[in-house]
Amino acid sequence: MLITSDFEVPAPVERVWAYLLDVPRMAPNLPGTELTEVVDEDTYRGRVSVRMGPVSLRFGGTARIVERDEAGRKVVLDAVGAEEKGKGQAALKLTATLTRTSGGTLVEVVQDLQVSGAAAQYGRGMITDVTTVLLARFADNVAADIPRWTRGEERSATSSAASGFAIGLTAALTALKRVFWRFFGSTARRRAATR
Repeated sequence: MLITSDFEVPAPVERVWAYLLDVPRMAPNLPGTELTEVVDEDTYRGRVSVRMGPVSLRFGGTARIVERDEAGRKVVLDAVGAEEKGKGQAALKLTATLTRTSGGTLVEVVQDLQVSGAAAQYGRGMITDVTTVLLARFADNVAADIPRWTRGEERSATSSAASGFAIGLTAALTALKRVFWRFFGSTARRRAATR
């Protein structure tokens, strides 16, 4: 499934580009992510824990930067993983493109995500909602950490902390809002059409 989103960081594009390529510093900004090994400057091993409704999933795998286009400010990452306590698999191709804006940097993200096993039963809607919540938390954490990184300070222990329950609840509320607006929007359109 293809999921597209974007976020803005109030920092110059050159700084955001350098920060996002500092994977050991940047990775913990995504809630539930744990970097376990730096294989080389393009290859990393780690774990991702995600809560999908009542189910918590933990994937172990490898992520690899397969393209760095400095002139176009585009980076492509391939990641594959397997559930540590299940039969699920996940594969992700993530493309991030950075553009200078008047307020800083726009980061456009395209995720081509393939899942099987327990995560797949939740369908596109729930997976998209959880992904949207995670990316929003990631954006907030990046914006908060870049100034510390620029000053050479250590990462704040709380900058990437996020409750799996809170993420699941926020994603569920997002899904409920979508259903609410679909139902009431279609009801209003039907009423308008019958007048």
